[in-house]
Amino acid sequence: MLHAHHISRRKSRQIKVGSVLIGGDAPISVQTMTNTETTDVDATVAQIERAVKVGADLVRVSIPSMEAAEAFGLIRKRSPVPLITDIHFDYKIALRVAELGADCLRINPGNIGRDDRVQAVVQSAKDHGIPIRIGVNAGSLEKDLQKKYGEPTPEALVESALRHVEILDRLNFHDFKVSVKASDVFMAVEAYRLLAQKIEQPLHLGITEAGGFRSGAVKSSIGLGMLLAEGIGDTIRISLAADPVEEVRVGFDILKSLHLRNKGVNIIACPSCSRQEFDVIRTVNLLEARLEDILEPLDLAVIGCVVNGPGEAREADIGLAGGQPNLLYVDGKPSHKVTEAELVDELERQVRAKIAAAKDSANGGTIPIKAIG
Repeated sequence: MLHAHHISRRKSRQIKVGSVLIGGDAPISVQTMTNTETTDVDATVAQIERAVKVGADLVRVSIPSMEAAEAFGLIRKRSPVPLITDIHFDYKIALRVAELGADCLRINPGNIGRDDRVQAVVQSAKDHGIPIRIGVNAGSLEKDLQKKYGEPTPEALVESALRHVEILDRLNFHDFKVSVKASDVFMAVEAYRLLAQKIEQPLHLGITEAGGFRSGAVKSSIGLGMLLAEGIGDTIRISLAADPVEEVRVGFDILKSLHLRNKGVNIIACPSCSRQEFDVIRTVNLLEARLEDILEPLDLAVIGCVVNGPGEAREADIGLAGGQPNLLYVDGKPSHKVTEAELVDELERQVRAKIAAAKDSANGGTIPIKAIG
């Protein structure tokens, strides 16, 4: 497919969270956060596995206590992806999870207190080769900055971030990433734009406390969309009052819509109208559910009638144009007729066959397939 528009990304220093590269020319990674009790090891691992099944590259786990830190050690052993630990205030917890295999520490050095404590955490991160994420949030700005600015502003968020950055700079620690989250879209976007010019490290994007599933997804898409389209952002988290799996799905949908990441089946579907020759909405919902385990990139068009159907179907890897009869296209060419009753089964079969063929050829054949981004 022709994607004329190409986003040119801000240059950033690449860091490594476990096996996942962030920044530089690495794909923008999608992360989420568990909302189980961290001390419930089985529930937390199960939630991580569900998020990974829909594509999560990284998962963050909150470590509110020493008991949670010990549980984290067990969770880390069983996690299929690198884990970021969320630590507030208690430096001893940070030291413990570093020992237990944390792949990144989310900790604000300015909140840990005394210099020797900050130094101990940074030294531990250095010794274990772990990056740090500085996470600034409009809801928890330092008291003196609240006074100085009167209220959270983009400049206040950036000044807070730079304070933490200066501490790490002074300790000669450069492997970190930064987020400046706010629940207001314009405040967050402006803060990230300002910060992008001031540091070379990767940026972790998010709109904080974005809201419930629908409103939060919309707010995040607009805020992150503005930044990503300008080339700003290296890893993203969509904050929703919803299942972490939904956060990951929305994250990939945002990246797919901007052609920044090519992962999984991209379903191109019409909104459906009275011209439709089959039930488009039901078909798409069933296909989404059946194909969500596929992580290889593939475009699937499901169009209800002959107005745009053949054109869209020809552009996709596999396409279906409604009509009398419904016609299935493979690689841009009409292939065969499909009745409404067998639509979903047949489309699923075609998608899986195409991916299997691509895998075979990757192991020695010649059919090209798009690279997985």
